[in-house]
Amino acid sequence: MLTLYVKHHCPWCVEAIHWLRHQKIKFNILDVIEDTEAYQRMRQISSQSLTPTLELENGAVLADFDVSQLEKFLEEHHIQ
Repeated sequence: MLTLYVKHHCPWCVEAIHWLRHQKIKFNILDVIEDTEAYQRMRQISSQSLTPTLELENGAVLADFDVSQLEKFLEEHHIQ
């Protein structure tokens, strides 16, 4: 399962959520503003506080991305 770390006011997060849903890719959403543990985890795995941040089950991380970068990252990791 993919984990998407977001901030509710982030337009790139909204775009990533919409794109993932449109592609029918299953993922969990963690709002790092509401969930301090999720925020700490995101900082730990990405070394930054920017969203969106995506974590794959295999530990691969994509931080501070747009949809074109997301699409390429998922293709590289054979996720469709």
